[in-house]
Amino acid sequence: MVENEEQVRTPGYEADNITALEGLEAVRKRPGMYIGGTDSRGLHHLVWEVVDNSIDEHVAGYCSRIDVVIKEDNSIVVTDDGRGIPVGMHKKLQKSALEVVMTVLHAGGKFDKDTYKVSGGLHGVGVSCVNALSSYLEARVNREGKVYVQEYSEGKPLGDVHVVGTSTHTGTTITFRPDATIFETTVYKFDTLANRMQELAFLNSGLHMSLTDERETDDKGNFISKAFFSEGGLAEFVQYLDDGKPDLIQKPIYVKSKEDNVEVEVAMQYNTTYQENVYSFVNNIKTREGGTHVNGFRRAVNRMFTKYGEDNGMFKKLKFKISGEDFREGLTAVISVKVPEPQFKGQTKGELGNSEVTGIVSRCVGESVGHWLEENPTEARRIIDKVIIAATARQAARKAREMVQRKNVLTGGGLPGKLADCSSKDAAASEIYLVEGDSAGGTAKQGRDRTFQAILPLRGKILNVEKAMEYKIYENEEIKNMFTALGVRIEENEDGERVLNLEKLRYHKIIIMCDADVDGSHIVTLILTFFFRYMHKLVDEGYIYIAQPPLYQVRRGKQFQYCWNEEERREAVARFSKSENDGSVKVQRYKGLGEMNAEQLWETTMDPDTRLLQRVTIEESSEADRVFSMLMGDEVPPRRAFIEANAKYAKVDA
Repeated sequence: MVENEEQVRTPGYEADNITALEGLEAVRKRPGMYIGGTDSRGLHHLVWEVVDNSIDEHVAGYCSRIDVVIKEDNSIVVTDDGRGIPVGMHKKLQKSALEVVMTVLHAGGKFDKDTYKVSGGLHGVGVSCVNALSSYLEARVNREGKVYVQEYSEGKPLGDVHVVGTSTHTGTTITFRPDATIFETTVYKFDTLANRMQELAFLNSGLHMSLTDERETDDKGNFISKAFFSEGGLAEFVQYLDDGKPDLIQKPIYVKSKEDNVEVEVAMQYNTTYQENVYSFVNNIKTREGGTHVNGFRRAVNRMFTKYGEDNGMFKKLKFKISGEDFREGLTAVISVKVPEPQFKGQTKGELGNSEVTGIVSRCVGESVGHWLEENPTEARRIIDKVIIAATARQAARKAREMVQRKNVLTGGGLPGKLADCSSKDAAASEIYLVEGDSAGGTAKQGRDRTFQAILPLRGKILNVEKAMEYKIYENEEIKNMFTALGVRIEENEDGERVLNLEKLRYHKIIIMCDADVDGSHIVTLILTFFFRYMHKLVDEGYIYIAQPPLYQVRRGKQFQYCWNEEERREAVARFSKSENDGSVKVQRYKGLGEMNAEQLWETTMDPDTRLLQRVTIEESSEADRVFSMLMGDEVPPRRAFIEANAKYAKVDA
């Protein structure tokens, strides 16, 4: 049967429905495809796209300084002393090269091997994306003795490139204001920018960088500012990351080599802790998911240390096989490769995909590590001894995990007796409160909505996992209860590496609820340390939250208001007071969850319509690792220095 045209036409989907986005419209329409999202991470990514262009000038040998300024209105100014973006007429497009770079996707010097041997940025779309996603942008170029300027709005030029003065130096200044109609927030975080710039300084030794925040001043009235510079490069980087961790070897093992136009630079340091921390970069861009360069590094470490241990008879007495993970316990490493034509998985460069890089890195690192082992036998033996301890502990941890998981199966699910579960079986709609103490746990059980809220009381302070071997954590009752209540498992993959299996995760909101005092804060930190070290994936997936109970209740007669900070308390007191010293206004300071009844706990801390929750996120894993090690590790001096530097932020109850 042949149907007529009217019968086969799909309603609402004709030729006129096909939209062809021109210029930078596609970026504004789908920003997540280009910068990963419109949240805080995407906002800060704009800065890196501009800074990466300046970094490329440094790598090419033309830039020695980069300055970043956060203006009072949260606009950003990035200035470098490179060659300056070309401003001459582009023959094919018949417009200034500056305008082409700023307004045309996939335009720039990154595609010319003679201009940049290696480069970062979003495949040549970086600075044009920043332009598209900014309500205002100004490009100011010092070049050929003149100062050239062009302004834009939402990626569109507001006029031609024009000369505004003369100059005796070269360089580029990009000023941009993120579009508030696109981003969820346009407020920049000083620490987030500072942490990344610190990384860039280590990755590019000899480069001077600075960050200035004009939104805040110090005690002397000067803008908050920080300078970044490194002479030691990656070796200095790993020492910075290992601050607070006792060293196992005197100085980092350093590798620098080049093969087939791929530059390999690695620094690795062993410490006495139980965690592996490997950070990788390609052309200065952080690869959060690793990739072929990390695979090559791990392959080399496993191969060379295994060979050294076997050749020297160090593994003879072992009754089990050494795993690759054992060689990396207590290892901090930074891997930086420069690749002429990198292939990334994903637009925002989460993982390097060039297969040839695996072999190159493996050979370069293997050769250097082999020489180091032969030249440093005492320290080599120290590392192998730690590897053997790690392997033994891993065996014990595996048995402990299997015992906990076998017990769960035999007892029909093994949910902790203290757990007051919710009736919902939909993990996406369910949440669990990890509550400090049986008393507050009892109140929470009375006040909760049983449909979707589960309560797990925790007695006392859990084990500090930063100072404990893995098998010890399975002996801690509170940690075992968290494992079984959440339904997650730590398993080993084919390479013997531990991975967290979330297939049977029972709740998509895991809420830590503790007292608003020093002990409560310590318990929160202990739980967060546990999640960071052993359930990192839960944090990455955005499942971890911290409840925010109110600090005060301000009352006058039957009128009352809950307050979460000092400013709210002062405003409430002022609103309720009839005179300056109105004695009828009462202020109650909540120091513990137990001071609230079930109804109060529900309406202030557990009701989804009124509660305040803080989602736990990790913006910089390297900085988070450094802080956890410093605050929760064995070394006292770094912790004392941190406390002294941050004492002004501490909240001490009288």
